[in-house]
Amino acid sequence: MKLMSTLIAGAAFALTAFTAQAEVRFGIMNESYPPFFAKDASGKWNGWEIDLMDAVCAEMKEKCSIVELSWDGLIPALQSKKFDVIWSSMSNTQERSKIIDFTDKYYNTPSTLIGPKDQKTGATADDVKGKTIGIQVSTIQSDYFKKYFSKVAKDKTYQTLDEAFQDLQAGRIDYVFGDSLALQAFLDSDAGKDCCAKMGDVADDKEILGAGVSGGLRKEDTALKAKLNAAIAAVRASGKYDEITKKYFKFDIYGAK
Repeated sequence: MKLMSTLIAGAAFALTAFTAQAEVRFGIMNESYPPFFAKDASGKWNGWEIDLMDAVCAEMKEKCSIVELSWDGLIPALQSKKFDVIWSSMSNTQERSKIIDFTDKYYNTPSTLIGPKDQKTGATADDVKGKTIGIQVSTIQSDYFKKYFSKVAKDKTYQTLDEAFQDLQAGRIDYVFGDSLALQAFLDSDAGKDCCAKMGDVADDKEILGAGVSGGLRKEDTALKAKLNAAIAAVRASGKYDEITKKYFKFDIYGAK
């Protein structure tokens, strides 16, 4: 009987220790994507999305950590349980929803073209005819290009937006196509303000561009989804969301688009 009691106590201790050490692992792209996430000189991740993650984790009373992967490896890594939630400016689209689940939206942004300052503005198929457009691989903008621009323009794909920005500055491509908030961060930088300007937002297509940026989850992780949704709602209701946003933006990004 004493042995059984000892075994039960040991099992309870082990369970408690495991629970205390458990954490929610947030997967993000391993390249900077300012102002949403970027590494400082010490190697620490900072940015709007990181601050929101911290606020959501505090609301859930969970220990959280960051796992870095390439953008096109995020969904496969989520499915193979290398982390628990994609938290990397991923739009909730119909195509992605066939594979993974999503939390409620936590921000939204239109898709935009930027180009040299001396180029005529516009973001329609007629405007980009005969041009080369730089796009990050495996993005909603890549799908949008195929549907609306591929018959009249060429695309050049990149692993990161930084590579596309470099080619735009060097004149090797005519446009960069991406989320407006990330592109605006480049336009506001010293390099961007000298060379480039916003050409315009493309016409919306919710089937391709999605219903906003959300956390990506495995379909079976319904309990974690409920916790994250409750935390996102609480952070917004408390005013913490607005407090974080004002550090990075001069406008509301939750309802943008």
